Formats: sequence, C-alpha cells, structure tokens
Amino acid sequence: MRHLLITAGLLLFFSAASLAQTSSLEGDVKDENGKPLAGALIKIERKDIKGNYQVKTNKKGHYFHAGLPLGTYKLTCNVDGKDMDFVDNVRTKFGDTVAIDFNLAELKAKQVAAQAGVAITQEQARQMTPEQRKQIEEATKKRSEQLSKNKALNDAFNAGMEAMRNKQWDAAVEQFTKGAEMDPKQHVLFANMAEAQSNLAATKTGAEQQAVMAKALENYAKAIELKPDDAAYHNNYGLALSKMGKFPEGQAELAKAAQLDPTNAGRYFFNLGAILINTGHQDEAYEAFKKAVAADPNYADAHYQIGLYLLSKAQVSADGKVTPAPGTAEAFQKYIELKPNGPYTDSARGSLQAITGTVQTEISTKPQKKQRK
Repeated sequence: MRHLLITAGLLLFFSAASLAQTSSLEGDVKDENGKPLAGALIKIERKDIKGNYQVKTNKKGHYFHAGLPLGTYKLTCNVDGKDMDFVDNVRTKFGDTVAIDFNLAELKAKQVAAQAGVAITQEQARQMTPEQRKQIEEATKKRSEQLSKNKALNDAFNAGMEAMRNKQWDAAVEQFTKGAEMDPKQHVLFANMAEAQSNLAATKTGAEQQAVMAKALENYAKAIELKPDDAAYHNNYGLALSKMGKFPEGQAELAKAAQLDPTNAGRYFFNLGAILINTGHQDEAYEAFKKAVAADPNYADAHYQIGLYLLSKAQVSADGKVTPAPGTAEAFQKYIELKPNGPYTDSARGSLQAITGTVQTEISTKPQKKQRK
C-alpha cells in the first residue's frame, strides 16, 4: 500500500507538471532582408469564440503570448499600421506552445513566384536564404516563360493555386490533374496535387480517406521522380508516409531530406517525431527526436521531448526511491541551457527537481523575465 501511495503521488506530480502549462503562441518575425524585426504587432483573433489579443515583438524579433484559451485563431503580422501577412485557423494545444513565424523576405519571394506562375512550397519558403531566394526568382521567371507557351496549362495551374488558397481541395486536385495531363513533366503540378489531396484526405474518414491519401503518396513520389534533389518534397513525402503508418519508408524519406539539406536535418526528424507522437507511437518518436539531436545538438525542443519520454520510463522502488532512466536529467538540463526562458523551462525544472531533488543554476542565475502580453 505504501508503495502504491508513493507511486500515485509521483504520477500526480508528473500530471501537474504538464497540466500547469497553458495554451500559448510564439514565433519570430523577420523583415524583407531576413533580419529580426522589432516592434512588429502580432494581432491574435479568436475564431471559434469572439476574442482579440495582441503582442509586439522584442528587439530580437520574437513574440510570445501565454494564457490563451484553447481554440482556433487567426494571427496577423502588422508593421507600421499595415497588415503584411497572416496565418489562419491556428489551433492551440493544451500544455504546448504553437510556433507561428512571419518572414517578410519569404513573403516577397512567394509573391514574386506567384506572379511568375510557379508555387513555392511552405517548407521551401521557411528554409530560404537570400541566395536561395534569388535562385528561386530566376527559376520562377524561367518556369513562367515555359508555362506561358501553353495558356491552357497556365490557366489550370493558376486555377489550382486559387482553389488551394480558398481551401477548395477537390477543385484544386481537378485543376492540377488537368495540368499534369497536359504536361506530365511539371514536378510542381504533382507536388501541389499531392498537397491538395493530403488536405482533402483530412476531411474524409475510413476507406475514403485511405484512398485519397494513397493518391497523394503517388503524386509525392512522382514529384520526387521528376525532381529528386528537392529536400522539401522528400520531407513532405516522408511525413505523409508516416501518417499512413509506413514508418520505415517515412524515415527513409526524412533521412534523404536531411542528406540533401543537412542544415535543416534536425527539423526534418523533429517533424517526424511530432507526427509519431500524435499517432501514439512514442518509442518511434523517441528515436526520431534522438536523430534530430544527432543532426542538430542545439535543437532545444528535441532535447525536451527526449526528457519527457525518458521521464515516463522512471522506476520507483518499494521504498519510494525514484530511479530515472539514464539521460533524463541531462535532456532536461540541456533544454534549460539552450532555452533558459523557453516555454517549457518551468516544466523542465520541475521534472529535474522530481528526479534529483535539485536544479542546476549555473546556466542562468537571473530570474526568468515574464513575456509581455
């Protein structure tokens, strides 16, 4: 009985550590030169129930708003009184911070690409350097010249992109299919078709959902066949495979993306870990987070996720002594070292206290600053 009471107490502490966190949003804002933008106003509009919040970026271009009710939000980046960009239908998560970044340089590049008639995937846009953006602009101009030779193809592509923007997934699939039939060598058509089908599948259930996702996988594979050196295509294909439960194949694609784009390898594996957690595959997610850390030792959130996993493996002896799994304390401590004022710092410190009784303070002796709401 004493053993059971002690164990129950430990579990209650762990539960409280995670329940203590509130729904929150954070992100970074960069100007058209790719530099941190201070003083940008982030307007947060709740969609499901009326509610409006706002926060400004600090001198590092970072914003953070905690204490938000769980719900669906529209985030708008406003600079000098002008709305520059927005992200709609953002769902917050209990006990987890959702990151939404705004990059005005990427926005400008995407606008150039849209004017040229060629799409840039979201993953590509998030990873572009100024040199890459220049290459994209040159490539889009060339692609525009090619597409303009066939007005029907160009019209189909543009109609598909418009349908995507309006979340009309069926119409988008129809238009991209029409374009692919006209010119089966346009990888961008197959890539966008796959994205539309993946979103369409999310609105389906059962066998119908499986059938639509199977078509999305076929088109991701086709896009890669036409452009095998595109890391973003491999990343998206890998994540789609993992959603379908094809984890070995998904990991292979993520590994290929990391090989093609080693700078962002940590992010690719972290994305895989997030999908695996959401689908209930904790052990596989742990392996993915370890790969993220191996690729990028400074990937703070991956260290935190590793700590959470190892925390669940702690052993409690009959006399109530807690024996954490090897590496648990080190994972939480590394997160605190990398993000001393991060969204999970309090939880990491609490977990360290639970398993060691102490928390190292050499990293930062200053109290955590409260983020401005």
